[in-house]
Amino acid sequence: LFLLAFQDLFGVSMVVPLLNLHIKSLGASPTVAGIIGSLYGVMQLFSSTFVGCWSDIVGRRYSLLACILLSALGYFLLGTSTTVFLFAISRIPVGIFKHTLSISKALLSDLVSERDRPLVIGRFNAVSSVGFILGPVVGGYFTELEGGFYKSSFVCASIFILNAGLVWMLPWREENISSSEHAQGTNSNKVTENFSAKANHDRRFQSVAAGSVASDSPFQSSWIQTAVMLKRIKGIACSDLWDIFLVRLLMSIAVLLYYSNFGLALEERFGVKPKFTGYLISYSSTLGALSGFLLEPITRLYQHNTYTILLHSSILTCTLILLYASALNVWTVILSSTFLAFSTAVGRTCITDLELSLGGNQARGALLGAGQSVTSVGRIVAPLLSGIAQEFSPCGPPSLGVGLALVAILTMNVNKPKYGGIGNVKLKTQ
Repeated sequence: LFLLAFQDLFGVSMVVPLLNLHIKSLGASPTVAGIIGSLYGVMQLFSSTFVGCWSDIVGRRYSLLACILLSALGYFLLGTSTTVFLFAISRIPVGIFKHTLSISKALLSDLVSERDRPLVIGRFNAVSSVGFILGPVVGGYFTELEGGFYKSSFVCASIFILNAGLVWMLPWREENISSSEHAQGTNSNKVTENFSAKANHDRRFQSVAAGSVASDSPFQSSWIQTAVMLKRIKGIACSDLWDIFLVRLLMSIAVLLYYSNFGLALEERFGVKPKFTGYLISYSSTLGALSGFLLEPITRLYQHNTYTILLHSSILTCTLILLYASALNVWTVILSSTFLAFSTAVGRTCITDLELSLGGNQARGALLGAGQSVTSVGRIVAPLLSGIAQEFSPCGPPSLGVGLALVAILTMNVNKPKYGGIGNVKLKTQ
């Protein structure tokens, strides 16, 4: 699974930096290019929760294979896009089904104990980040060749097909995983009685769905699966997890505001050249990838208290963004970037683990998908807020980010009693 994550982001990062250059070479105006890019984000926003919930119902293997192969189809079509229309069509399957990393995280959480989950997810994020660092280097090499973008797209599609082969070769034992999940949930009392009853009802509903595959039409089976998906999504929407999703949204916007005008602000404030800014971003990205391997000693130090780790990392992130916004020289910026890469990597892992711990064992894919949807909202909102804040000052976006991070920290403190008893959080039944 770690190899799959590395190859996934390695292939994607070969292509993504070249998308704007390619669509402009096809004759698209900046407005059309922006609309197509926004449509991709909107598709990701609405599809992530549904695809995650679908993986809970039909199983990780089937859903992961389907997402990988359909993403490969999208990148293959991208490699044949000689018009703006074909380019837009190629982004549709990727926008809807490129949730391979979320499903892989859900599978990892199925396979490991709750105690080891932050460590494993942290390593997973670290390995995938390494792929994202190396991919643009190879993609840049391809751009120097004739038809380089098309070659990069075909290589990316081939990598996804290779990943599908890896998933097919994995030793699957989903029945045993489901049994161990049920035992773990019963013994640890992490899931409330209401949610357990709902999960049992859903499992019976899924049994009907599984039986209908053999006895009834595929259309009826799909209808039953859709009904289960909508039922679970409604349960998450009506749950007591609003504060966790709010913290994720606020912290993601705060960090995005930090990076939104990073290069431009450094040039205006300190006269830094773009080349230095590129080196600094690569440096912080590398540190962020390596930070995933430091979670083991951190979790031991905090005695596996994910809430406290998340709170302290959020406070550190807020402090470092404030330090950057008030920096008087470049060395202060380098200092803030160094530790911010560490704090954001730790916080991203902890918020994922906290969502899974509070939500229980029966809807991991749906919870991870909902978290990705919340992050997608942040990616849509952050550029707008950044543009407004830049009207006042180059330090406007990070200053606004500090305020949002403070609200997230306050929200966590107000809801602190909930985190002391994770079992008290419940997904409401209908």
